[in-house]
Amino acid sequence: MKEAVYIFIIQLILNLIWSPLFFSLQNPFLAFIDIIILWVAIIFTIFNFFKISKTAGWLLVPYILWVSFAMYLNWGILVLNQ
Repeated sequence: MKEAVYIFIIQLILNLIWSPLFFSLQNPFLAFIDIIILWVAIIFTIFNFFKISKTAGWLLVPYILWVSFAMYLNWGILVLNQ
């Protein structure tokens, strides 16, 4: 249970870091690195939440889908700005 909470906190912090990297620093590369790590942390969160509650795990599926779409957009902006 503690492990799931710690991973959730880590992914929450990674999510909070993304906006300043992308918008304030205007650095899509660092934001992309952050969102990749965030994506992996969300996967770990989902697996750990499934162990505790199937409902909690399923409730994170739209979140991983949204972050996947955001990662795709971030990649597109990164490529277009090269």
